[in-house]
Amino acid sequence: MHNALLQTVADLNLKNKAYATAIIVRRKIPSSGKPGDKAIITADGQIFGWIGGGCTRGIVLKEALLSLQDRKPRMVHISPDVQDVIDGNTKLYRMTCQSGGEVEVYIEPVLPTPQLLIFGNSHIAMALAKIAKAMDYKVEVVLSATDESGFLGVDKLMTLDQFAPQEEQMNQYVIVCTQGERDADALHHALSINSNYLSFVASRRKASAIYHELRQMGTTFDQLKRIKTPAGLDIGAKTPQEVAISILAEVIQDFRAEKETDSSTETSLETTMVNQDYYINPVCKVPVLKSAAKHIVEHHGEKVYFCCDGCKVNFEKAPEMYV
Repeated sequence: MHNALLQTVADLNLKNKAYATAIIVRRKIPSSGKPGDKAIITADGQIFGWIGGGCTRGIVLKEALLSLQDRKPRMVHISPDVQDVIDGNTKLYRMTCQSGGEVEVYIEPVLPTPQLLIFGNSHIAMALAKIAKAMDYKVEVVLSATDESGFLGVDKLMTLDQFAPQEEQMNQYVIVCTQGERDADALHHALSINSNYLSFVASRRKASAIYHELRQMGTTFDQLKRIKTPAGLDIGAKTPQEVAISILAEVIQDFRAEKETDSSTETSLETTMVNQDYYINPVCKVPVLKSAAKHIVEHHGEKVYFCCDGCKVNFEKAPEMYV
């Protein structure tokens, strides 16, 4: 991997950001990409490195972003003569560029490590922070009291009064371990975060009483449904350390689970891409960077962007088929 790509990877890892790696493993000329060519694709659609142009670039971008959503690697086969089936793990795309060529690309997601946001000063909160840091997770703690002594080595400490809503982060897990210290206030703040997981360390009976307080604070029933209680997997845990391990086991279970995707996932991805500097090519349904597009047609007063000459020609023959 070239120095520039290595630096990009180092920067993304330092910031705990998600990205996908793509490498060409096979090609037939005249495809411009060569075996060994690599690229890094970030979650916001930036591409660093070289993976080919035209159809290949757009297809790799689309599949890289999907891999970050379903957390699965994939082989992508792009060819003018698409076979019905190569194998169950290969995604097939037709090469629409008039120049032809064939390429296979391996794409693998690299996900940020889980980030724990812990509310509370309890012994369970202390054990959870200590074990999570030993696993090299990022840990932030929101204190319900002023004693910081039990949280040495965490990434960030703040009080409940200092807490402010945070920007959405991938793989963020929120655990409320206040155990009698401003429980409702802590849960109210925790519900403001769009996290992968939100749990409350409490019995169902106690949780029900706290939920009643939250309802009086304006929390909706749909918001309350997000809260998992009791927290953690049922492993018969008794001590604070055992409870912490049961919670981390549930975090790992969610973090490592492969996410199923369907047509709605691709629709959501297309909507996100259109809101950026991308346009979804109506012929092959892959994203095109508008600012760099070479093949553009004006249709009924609107610009239509294409990844290659082949898509542009097919559109011009029968535009009503595509828009």
